[in-house]
Amino acid sequence: MIAALGLVLGVFLGLLLQPEVPIWLQPYLPIAVVAALDAVFGALRAFLDGIFDDKVFVVSFVSNVLIAALIVYLGDQLGVGGQLSTGVIVVLGIRIFSNVAAIRRHLFHA
Repeated sequence: MIAALGLVLGVFLGLLLQPEVPIWLQPYLPIAVVAALDAVFGALRAFLDGIFDDKVFVVSFVSNVLIAALIVYLGDQLGVGGQLSTGVIVVLGIRIFSNVAAIRRHLFHA
């Protein structure tokens, strides 16, 4: 319950304060958000399956964001940042959709 309240408060403060993202961080922020969403949907799926572990969630969340940002950074350094960004989005998108499908099956038994 506390996490949900923190999420709502964070979204409200973000909308109210409208923080600016530094220029150097802008290419990495969308990738980090998608990686974080992957961890959140994976945690929700694990919770519904009865195997949720908060330590695993925190490690998954942080490592997903850091690894995705590192891949995009390496792509930028190699001059192929757009291609690696697309690859990261595709892989994480597939994971997100498979987790959402499992959540849907669990909730609606379909």
